[in-house]
Amino acid sequence: MFGIDPGTLVTIAVALAAAGAVTGVLAGLFGVGGGAITVPILHEVFLILGIAPDVAMPLAVGTSLAIIIPTSLQSARGHHARGAVDTALVRAWALPVLVGVSAGVWIARFAPPQVFQAVFVAVASVNAVKLFFGRDSWRVAPEMPQGPLLRVYGLIVGLASALMGIGGGAISNLILTLHGRPIRNAVATSAAVGVIVSIPGAAGYVWAGWGRAGLPPLSLGFVSLMAFAVIVPTTLMTTPIGVRLAHTMPKRRLEIAFAAFLALVSARFIAALLGLH
Repeated sequence: MFGIDPGTLVTIAVALAAAGAVTGVLAGLFGVGGGAITVPILHEVFLILGIAPDVAMPLAVGTSLAIIIPTSLQSARGHHARGAVDTALVRAWALPVLVGVSAGVWIARFAPPQVFQAVFVAVASVNAVKLFFGRDSWRVAPEMPQGPLLRVYGLIVGLASALMGIGGGAISNLILTLHGRPIRNAVATSAAVGVIVSIPGAAGYVWAGWGRAGLPPLSLGFVSLMAFAVIVPTTLMTTPIGVRLAHTMPKRRLEIAFAAFLALVSARFIAALLGLH
């Protein structure tokens, strides 16, 4: 871990800063926390630094959730100022999402890296297909359900988000648009859900990794303070750009680019699961 030359460390720092910039735009544009970008990049960086795979994956997930906290807060605030957040739905989901996040963090304390990779592949692949081929006319129902099913949706959002290191936007966006919500309303509401996911999620990963052997310096459990310090400033600079784009431009090209990235990351993790990397 400590034998890497300075040039490589500079390259890693630049890559992390660039990932933060992309994360910020995605946070504002799609209502996602950007974990779909930061988790795979952090995972590869931690492996390059010599961190064992069984530590690198949960460390990437926990660090991603910590990074999502400021981007989710900024994105949610920007969308709320435009009156686009469904606050009633956010309140209805708050408790189920928290329960799901808690369950995901508990699993993270004991699960092998293959569990995180498998969940990431499953959710990212579904979203990639939706982004590539989906139409606005695709619907599961004309509106969101009420009662137990609504709470089950919240539970799924929290659990999967905690295991993927995302703010939940990729999942809640999918659920909301398939239930008749306009895309801008879905994006804005998902940004607010990200706040509920990221804060307890990051705190939980600190607990889950506390005292774990093999963590890099400047880590609090499964949260790397070094990566957090490099990525967050660029995310905060670019999140307002994404918010403006979400309300002013067609997003088809960016949807296709994001879908392509998700497909590539899924292929990388599938190779790892099959032992082909």
